[in-house]
Amino acid sequence: MKLSGKKQGHKAARKPPDFDFSGMLVAWQKRHGRHALPWQQTRDAYRIWLSEIMLQQTQVTTVIPYYARFLSRFPDVTALSTASQDVVMAEWSGLGYYSRARNLHRCAQLVVSEYGGHFPSDPALLEKLPGIGRSTAAAISVFSSGARAAILDGNVIRVLSRVFGIAEYAGSKKVRDALWQLAESLLPEKELEAYTQGLMDLGATVCVRSRPSCPLCPFSSYCVAFRENRIKELPARKPSKALPQRQV
Repeated sequence: MKLSGKKQGHKAARKPPDFDFSGMLVAWQKRHGRHALPWQQTRDAYRIWLSEIMLQQTQVTTVIPYYARFLSRFPDVTALSTASQDVVMAEWSGLGYYSRARNLHRCAQLVVSEYGGHFPSDPALLEKLPGIGRSTAAAISVFSSGARAAILDGNVIRVLSRVFGIAEYAGSKKVRDALWQLAESLLPEKELEAYTQGLMDLGATVCVRSRPSCPLCPFSSYCVAFRENRIKELPARKPSKALPQRQV
């Protein structure tokens, strides 16, 4: 994995930066981050899990009314687990990506049958449940039990790729593994909730895909993409496949 500047390669990706990334992010989140979302200020793993699943590939403004209606219809994981799939799908209708709703329903049933209606706090156990990947499992664990776990969704990949100048496509296993190592190396010892929320907020409101608000970013003085005018290049797009050539 190539990083801009003198330090390159996988070792550079694992080494913490020469500035206080986590401390600066926590301070920014407390001052400028989002604090009034309906699933914040709670340790209820069910509500946090529901919000994380709904937020997959869906914007916050779209999710909020669905989240409220869903909780009204299914106030806890037991209520969701005992509902029919048709009822669950009807409540999900319009939110899109319907495999999420099927996985949501199946996950609720497993949490009730295997964990007595209580979501496990261990990210590794959460990751084994339907519809929960590694990053989502980490987010649920951080917000519900304060676990020390790293997230790495699309927004986080964009932030890390730009700030640290990661010039290779994040979809390859080699680069993705190095990104996970970098994300884990950046974790603070405390205030994990504010740090994790800060990553989400920064990627969703400032370091957006197009037309990011770089002057508002706490890392603008350190960001490789901003300093080298490579905002449009990073994160790297998927390489196009070479068209096969045949001689006839």
